[in-house]
Order: sequence, then C-alpha cells, then structure tokens
Amino acid sequence: MAVALAPGTRTYPRYTVSVEEYVRFRREGFLVVPALVPPEDVADLAAHCDDLGAGRVQRDQLGQYVAYADAKAAEPQYSRIHMLHRHLPIHERYLLHPRVLDVLEALIGPDVLALQSMLFIKPPGSAGQGYHQDSYYIPTLPDTLCGAWIAIDRADEENGCVWFTTGSQNEPVYPDAGNVGQHYPRARLENLSVVDHVSDTDETRNGLTPIARKYPGREVAAIADPGDVVFFGGHVLHRSHRNLSVDRYRRSFVGHYSNARAFTQWDYGDGGPIANDKHILARGATHLPFAQPKFGTPCAANAPVAQPGSGAAPTMMGDMQSGMMETAATDPERLDPKTHRH
Repeated sequence: MAVALAPGTRTYPRYTVSVEEYVRFRREGFLVVPALVPPEDVADLAAHCDDLGAGRVQRDQLGQYVAYADAKAAEPQYSRIHMLHRHLPIHERYLLHPRVLDVLEALIGPDVLALQSMLFIKPPGSAGQGYHQDSYYIPTLPDTLCGAWIAIDRADEENGCVWFTTGSQNEPVYPDAGNVGQHYPRARLENLSVVDHVSDTDETRNGLTPIARKYPGREVAAIADPGDVVFFGGHVLHRSHRNLSVDRYRRSFVGHYSNARAFTQWDYGDGGPIANDKHILARGATHLPFAQPKFGTPCAANAPVAQPGSGAAPTMMGDMQSGMMETAATDPERLDPKTHRH
C-alpha cells in the first residue's frame, strides 16, 4: 500500500518490520533501519537546514526561535530546535512520515501518538551530550516512548554519532536529584538511585555513568547514512561525543512517539492534568483525546474511517480498525482459563 506524505506529493511503499528487526530492537534497545527515508526527502531536509542557517526562513514562522542572517551566527541557536512541527509544515511532514510510522506501528503500536519534533544541526567542533534516558524527560504511562532519528548527513564516530548502551533498556528510569518526581514519576523500586548531572559529557560527574558501567563492552555506535533511521526506546542509555571533523556537519531530524493509548502530561514544558490533546494521532485509534496536524499532513487523526459495507476506500486508520474487528471473533476455548495448563 502506497501512502502519500502530503496531498498531491510523494507516495511511499509500506515498510514491513521483520521478526529479526523486532527482536533486535527489544534485545539491544535500538534499531537502525537502512534507507528508510528516500534520498529526495533527505535532500528536502538538508535544504531546509541550509535555509535556517542562512536566515531564509521568516522569523514569524519560527515561534520562539529567531532566524539569523548567516550560518555562523545561527549555529548556537540552531544546534537543537524543538517543536517546529507546530510552526512549519516540513517539520510536521517528517514527524508524520509514513515510512517512519510503519516501523513505529510494529514496535510500539498499533496506535501511535506523535509527541515531539527536534532538528539537530551539529557543526564541526560542537559538543555532544552525556548519558541520558529520554523517558525521564517525556513520561508516558504506560511507558512506551520511542525516538526516531532520521540521518540527514552520515553520522559516524568522527562527527559525533549517537552511542547506545545495549542492555540498559531494561533499566528503570533514574530520577534526577534536582527534579525528583517533576518529570518522571519515581518507580516504587527498592534501592532505586537518584542521579545528578544527567547529560553532562564529563563521565566523572554524570550520575548515569555507574549504570552504564554495568554493561562493559556493550556501548555501540549507531552509524547511519543519510536516510537511515535509528529507532530507540525511552529507557536505553545513550550519548554522543564532540564532532571531531573539520568540515562535516551531523544533521538529523528526530521525532518522539508513544503508544496513543498511553497517558501523558508532557507538553514541552507546559504540561497540565492531561496533554494528550496537544499531540497528533499518527496511526491507529485511541480512547484518549488527540490533536489534528496543523498543516493537514495525512495521518490517522484526519483520516476518514471506512465503515463496513460502505464501499469507501480503506484508510490507514480504517485498515487498522477493520483489522481489529477481524480478530474480535476469538475462539472461546482460547479465552477459557481452564485450557491454560502451566
């Protein structure tokens, strides 16, 4: 099934996650899917980064961000930009890219909520980020957070790729000493450490370093070529190092997602009693509120659901719901506890 990224634009064959990929994601905490995003899309994102750096994006389109006149002046401001899918159509399109959602549907779905977009523009010489866990910053209950990191440039050890500590995805989320309970609800676990200086690149200060050292020899560099997408769970410890190259940027577009039936109060610093209604239903369905894409990018939130017998063409959301209806007639013996002889 081909899915359009935006009305009247490109279409994409559906990506099917293999059993091997599913198992690898669970076993290692991350998964690199090669060439998931096609070259013409990567070129769009690269051109957009150039426009931002050169100040060619209108100031009133950037929300709280300011367009600078030249790339050198823009670098500090544009090293990490959050939530521009609420201001620019291109960010919404890539947050809701069908091929990315195909993978997320298999890993954390079938119902997927799009929470956050980020654009990283990491110039030569720029610093990395120390050990951290994304679920601490973006809590969802149940915890189903997953990031999707689209490589715009090749990312490798020289220019500061992301490193993952495989096995650490099985760790709980460690609360930060300065904000215990303010971001992630502290799990009721005996001997759960409170950590400090999370994200600090100095290993001697970062409180998650002792946790990472429980997995010696298991830190892996996520090498990615343009168009590769790195998917990673919210608990896995990860970090990046300084861009050591002389002339190579490391640009990437990153989205964060959860299962759409998970509850969240996170809304980029503006959380309230519930914030699900601020985030876009990307795939499937949910009993919780959700937002519409501001710029109309096709997704489950704005897809008409085909009713049985209506003759309407099936949609992404319609396919999902019809599939659920198809599996509803379960063999009664399967549900009988007396047949489960453990």
